[in-house]
Amino acid sequence: MRRPIIAANWKLHKDRGEARAFVSDLLPRIEGFDGVDVVIAPPAPLLDCVGGALAGSAVALAAQNVYPEPSGAFTGEVSAPMLVELGCRYTIVGHSERRALFGESDAFIAAKAAALIEHGIRPIVCVGETLEERDAGRTLAVLETQIGGSLAAIPRDRAREIVVAYEPVWAIGTGRTATPETAQEAHAFLRAQLAARFGDDAGAAIQIQYGGSVKPDNTAELMGQPDIDGALVGGASLEAESFARIVRYAV
Repeated sequence: MRRPIIAANWKLHKDRGEARAFVSDLLPRIEGFDGVDVVIAPPAPLLDCVGGALAGSAVALAAQNVYPEPSGAFTGEVSAPMLVELGCRYTIVGHSERRALFGESDAFIAAKAAALIEHGIRPIVCVGETLEERDAGRTLAVLETQIGGSLAAIPRDRAREIVVAYEPVWAIGTGRTATPETAQEAHAFLRAQLAARFGDDAGAAIQIQYGGSVKPDNTAELMGQPDIDGALVGGASLEAESFARIVRYAV
């Protein structure tokens, strides 16, 4: 059985005081929910603050980005060894905002994912189609290209360390959510792609999250689908009460 994994992606939100208050509010609300992996991904300047606040809890720290090289003349970037020192256990790569706003290619995302695996951090690899691609009937073709390219550098024997997040771009921050059936179709396709690349056992074991306007009132229905193993949560993760409800619905 795959464990549900619920991750909060704060994007570019919160200061240190707000981050500490969030963690203090969240932890009592999810205490005892041991059947789910819970992850928080704050902005990079808050990683040390949030990591300290999470110390001693079961909630894992994640970064929102990484550079594939361990060091060098890469002004403004953060390396996997630096994230290890900060206590990060996960890192998001390939988010649609990174792809669209910063021009990140599948090959660049693959290099990031491989660097994270090399340093013992689990990459959360995001894939998803735009509205134009969906309306053109290209959803599965886009997903096949993205998942193949973004995982091209992952060794077969390390495949179970990755997490995949399906995020239809048209549903991110729009209030629109893929129906459970639509999301399940994409997740089942991605699982088949993972099995073809890494073997049936790995394909069956890899957690695949859904992301895109996830809220407390749609989590249970989404999680009821056989190939949806969790959620990568944006806006609804900014309030401890709503994020805790999502965590509880996932179990």
